[in-house]
Amino acid sequence: MNIKVIGITALLLAIPFYTQASAISELETEYKSQGAEAFSAAAGEALWTKTFIDAKSGDKRSCPICHTADLAKEGKHASTGKVIKPMAPSVNPQRLTEVKKIKKWFVRNCKWTLGRECTAQEKGDVLAFLKTL
Repeated sequence: MNIKVIGITALLLAIPFYTQASAISELETEYKSQGAEAFSAAAGEALWTKTFIDAKSGDKRSCPICHTADLAKEGKHASTGKVIKPMAPSVNPQRLTEVKKIKKWFVRNCKWTLGRECTAQEKGDVLAFLKTL
C-alpha cells in the first residue's frame, strides 16, 4: 500500500514537467516551421540579458528589470510593482506549461522590452535558455 502511495505521489509531482516538456516541444516545432534553425541556450541568455532602449521614452529595457538576474527568485513588474513568480522551472514547476500563456507573454514582453515582437528564432532561443534553469 505504501508503494502505491509513493508511486502515485511521484506521478502527480512529475505531471508539470511532462506538461512543460510537451508545451515547449510544441512551440519549438511551431517556431521551426516558421523558419527558425537549431535553438541556442547561449543566444537565449544573451537576448534575455541584453539591454534595449525604448524608442519613445529612451528608457532602458531588459528582461532582468522585471524578472531579476536570478531567475530562481521572484521578480517585480517595473510599472505596476506586481510580484512575478520565479521564471526558473526548477523552482516554479508551473512555469512554461501552457502554450497559450507562453505565447501571450512572449507578445507582451517582447513588445515592451524589444519594442517589437520576437522572431521565432528568438522565442526558441529564450525557451532553450529557460529550460536550462
